[in-house]
Amino acid sequence: MSKSIKKVLSVVTAVAAATASLSTLTAYAKVEPNPVISRNCPVYSGKASQPTAANDEHYFSFCMLPTPDYIAYDLSEVPTDERKQVLAVWYNTSSYDYIGNYKSRNMEPSDYTIEVNAAEGGAYPENGWEIVETVEGNTLSSRQHLVNMEGYNWIRLNIEKADDESGKQASINFDIHNVSGGVSDSWLFLGDSITAGGMNNCYGTGFATHINTLDSRYFPIQENGGIGGIRSIDGKENIDRWLSVSHARFVSLAYGTNDCWGNPDSTEEYYDNTKYMIDAVLAAGKIPVLPKIPASTNEDVMNNVPLYNAVIDRLYVEYGDKIVKGPDFSEFLLSSPDYLSGDGVHPSDTGYAAMREEWARLMYETVYLSDSAELTTGKPTEPTTNAPAVVYGDANCDGDVTIADAAAILQHLGNYDKYSLSEQGALNADCYNPSDGITPADALAVQKLDAKQLEVLPENI
Repeated sequence: MSKSIKKVLSVVTAVAAATASLSTLTAYAKVEPNPVISRNCPVYSGKASQPTAANDEHYFSFCMLPTPDYIAYDLSEVPTDERKQVLAVWYNTSSYDYIGNYKSRNMEPSDYTIEVNAAEGGAYPENGWEIVETVEGNTLSSRQHLVNMEGYNWIRLNIEKADDESGKQASINFDIHNVSGGVSDSWLFLGDSITAGGMNNCYGTGFATHINTLDSRYFPIQENGGIGGIRSIDGKENIDRWLSVSHARFVSLAYGTNDCWGNPDSTEEYYDNTKYMIDAVLAAGKIPVLPKIPASTNEDVMNNVPLYNAVIDRLYVEYGDKIVKGPDFSEFLLSSPDYLSGDGVHPSDTGYAAMREEWARLMYETVYLSDSAELTTGKPTEPTTNAPAVVYGDANCDGDVTIADAAAILQHLGNYDKYSLSEQGALNADCYNPSDGITPADALAVQKLDAKQLEVLPENI
C-alpha cells in the first residue's frame, strides 16, 4: 500500500464509519482468485442441441436455448469448500443495454430464474429446485448473481423469455465462479463502441483469458459494458441502475470518444459526468478504473482527444489512489496508428486484440501484483502449497499490516455477505482478544498500530 493512502485515511472506530468511508480504500487492494468451477462439468438442458457450449472454454461457441428452457450444472464433484458461495454469470453478445442510437438485442435472456437443488449428483433432478433469484424485464447482455450454495449440488439458469418474447431462442455462455472468500476478481468494462468491440470475451482472446495466461490462479469475471454511440452523459444517467445489479468489484469507465467527436468545447461537461460516475462507483463500494481516450486519425476527433484526456489527468490528480489508472490508449495508438481501422476512430480487429492484451498486462501489473511482486509476463505464479502462519492484523493477506486491514475488518463486520474475509484473513484479523472473535476492537488496534500509537498488536506480545 502506498504511504499516501495511509496518511489520507482518517481514524475509523466503528462499523458505520467504515461503511461511510469506503471511497477512501486503496484501489490496489489484493485480488484473491475467483476461479471458474463449472468448466466442462456435467450439463443438462431440456431442448438445447449443444448444452456443453455453455461451459466449455470457447466463448465463441454459444448454447442456444429455445425458450422456455434451462441450462443446469451438476457441481457435486467440486469440493464443497470451493462452492459455498458462487457467482453465476451468463454472457450474451447483445449491446450491453437497450439504449442509444445503435441499441440491439440478440437472443438475450430477459425473464429468468436462478435455482439450486440439493439432490445427489449423477442424474438430473426433475424436482426439488429452489428459486434464489428472479429477474423480469432484463435489458442487459450479461449479469452476475451471487448464490449461497451451501448444502446444494446443482445450479440452474431457467429462461422463460428472450428479448421479452416466450418461444424465442436465447444465446448464452454460463460460468460459475467460486467466491466463497468474497467477490474479488470481478470486472465490468463500461464504455462506448470501442469498449463494445474490444472487450467482448467471445472474439479471439479476452481479458480473462489473458490474465489467466499471465497467472494461472486467476480467471476473472469479465462483463463487456460497451454500448455503441453513447457519451459520458449516457453513462452518468444510467450508471446507478447498472451498479445496483452488479457484483463487479472493478468498474472501468471508458467514455470520451463520442464526447469529443467534433466538439472541443464540452470538456467541463465531460468532467462533471465522469466525476459523477467515479463517485457512484466509490459509493457502491467498488473500485473505479479510468483509461485514457484512444487517439484518432479522424480530423473531427484527433485534435480534441488531448483536450479531453487533460480532464482525465485532472481526475487522476483529484482522486489519487482511489482509482486505478487504466491504459493510456492515446499513446498506445499514437505509437501504433496501424491498429486503427479505415475510419480512423475504431480499432481494427488486430488493434482490438492488442488493446485487450494491453488491458490485461497493465491490470495484472498494477492491480493483481500491486506492490507485492514484479510482473513475470507469460510465467504463471504458482500458489503457495503450505498454509501460511498467522500474521496478526493482516486481514487482507497482502503481507503488510496497514490501515487497509482495519477497513477490511470493519467491512467484514458491516456486510459479511459482500465483504467476507478469507479463511486466513479471518485468522489474522482476530488480533486484539482471541476470546471474543473478530470485533471493531481488532480494527481499532490495527489503526493504532498504523498510527504508531501502538508498538505491537496485543496478540504479538
